[in-house]
Amino acid sequence: MTDIIALLQDPAAWIALITLVVMEVVLGIDNLIFISILTNKLPPEYREKARRIGIGLALVMRLALLGTVAWIVKLTTPVFEAFGHGFSWKDLILIAGGLFLVWKATKEIHHNVDPADHAEDAFASSTQTSFAGAIAQILLLDLVFSVDSIITAVGMTPHVPIMVIAVVAAVTVMLVAATPLANFIERNPTIVMLALAFLLMIGTTLIAEGMGFHVPKGYVYAAMAFSALVEVLNIIARNARQRKNLKRKG
Repeated sequence: MTDIIALLQDPAAWIALITLVVMEVVLGIDNLIFISILTNKLPPEYREKARRIGIGLALVMRLALLGTVAWIVKLTTPVFEAFGHGFSWKDLILIAGGLFLVWKATKEIHHNVDPADHAEDAFASSTQTSFAGAIAQILLLDLVFSVDSIITAVGMTPHVPIMVIAVVAAVTVMLVAATPLANFIERNPTIVMLALAFLLMIGTTLIAEGMGFHVPKGYVYAAMAFSALVEVLNIIARNARQRKNLKRKG
């Protein structure tokens, strides 16, 4: 209890908390995009339930991982060397997560570009996502981002309570934003392709990080923000043209 009071009175602790919350929310954007695309493949009555269960279980998993911070930090220790780079368990997790994202995004892009080809092959179609399968994929991807964010958090503060508060705050934001974001993506089909491109870029970035090539996150998110802004302007322009055409017909 004394430690908690000391943290509350420490300005550095508050700065670390705010920084961690912002970082967790930004990292959560990647997750939300994936969750939105994945759950939109489910029947409408199951979508919100899948999002809430998936994000809720992700919170439980992140809190459980925080309880093993000392073990997670050791994941950065190289276990073998190849191509002049020492690979740690963290690197392998990032590479596996990146490959999964690249595969998933590529499958979805292929389906959007040529849906007729996938309609004939039920096994190859990534649109046939079951409820349990969606939850499993959400947890799989969150595991990758959780390990990365926790290791980053440990480098910013040694206080586990601050990490716990930051994780709970970020997941709360994800719960609130999940359905509105998914509905927005569904209403604007062109956003789907942009979101899939984001996932492809994020997957490639994870693979690069796992291979030892540091990619500044600021560049990645700046590119995503600029692309999203351009797409929003396209949507506004398209809606304006549609309203103008309706007035002419009226």
